[in-house]
This record gives sequence, C-alpha cells and structure tokens, in this order.
Amino acid sequence: MSVAAARAAIAARLISVTDIGVVHAYERYASDLARLKQLYFSISHNQVRGWYVRRVQTSETGNILSNTVEHIRWRIVGLMALDDANASELVFDSLIEGVRNAFAADETLGGTVDQCAVPDPSGNSESCIQLDDAGPVMFGGVLCHAARLSLNTIRYLERS
Repeated sequence: MSVAAARAAIAARLISVTDIGVVHAYERYASDLARLKQLYFSISHNQVRGWYVRRVQTSETGNILSNTVEHIRWRIVGLMALDDANASELVFDSLIEGVRNAFAADETLGGTVDQCAVPDPSGNSESCIQLDDAGPVMFGGVLCHAARLSLNTIRYLERS
C-alpha cells in the first residue's frame, strides 16, 4: 500500500466517529478568516467542528535493497467551537476518546500499514493514537477547543 492509501484510511477512520464533524485528508487553508472558518464549519452541528490529517515526518531504517522499515508520524488536529455555558469541553473530550477508540479497533488501518506503533524491542513503544496537546485556540475568528494527536504508522517495504 502507499502513503496516500494510509492517509485516506486515517481520514476514513476519523469520519467513522459519531458527530466528528468535517474531516479533511489534508490541512486546509484560506487567505481570510471567514473562508477558513467555512472550511471547518459543520452544517449539521451548526458550528466549527473539523479535523485534518498532516504527515509531519517520514524516516526509513534497515537495508534499502531488501528490508526497509518506513516510519511515518502523522499529525491529526481537531477543532470545535467553544461554548462554556454548555460544557463543550466535555463534548470535545468525548470526541477525542471516540477517535482514540476508532484507531484502537484496527492497528493496520484496514491493511494499509503493518502497524500503528513505534518498534521498540524493550516493549516501551507508543502504540495507537496519542493525544499530544489540547486547549483553547482562536481559529477563523472563533474561540475553539483544539486537540493535536499523533499517530505512528509502520510499513515493511520490500525493494528490489
């Protein structure tokens, strides 16, 4: 499988989470705040509620001619409009847990990767998706909750 297939599988896994909102397979940008807000606005939730996937690192180890291990670190970012009176942080935290559970269900992302973990012979490796940071941000002129998650994918490549 390819890097593009892994990216598509990550986006599909996000979409499978109930009430996730808008999901983009890549980080969307706009030159003005109104357009940026529109890109991540969920009509069904009537609020900014969106996610995107970005590849932040790729490395390879092993013998380039036969047994190569490709390690990709993905960044997954979620945003949701903040509404303190309605305890929106709890709703957003529930979405984060939904994402974590969705990725724990299949560490091969439907066979697009060999595993979602950092190989470590000591057994102390990260596995599945990790929540790296969460907190309030201004996004598209809207006060939002934001979460930054990371996911490591491993593919064993055979090159000849």
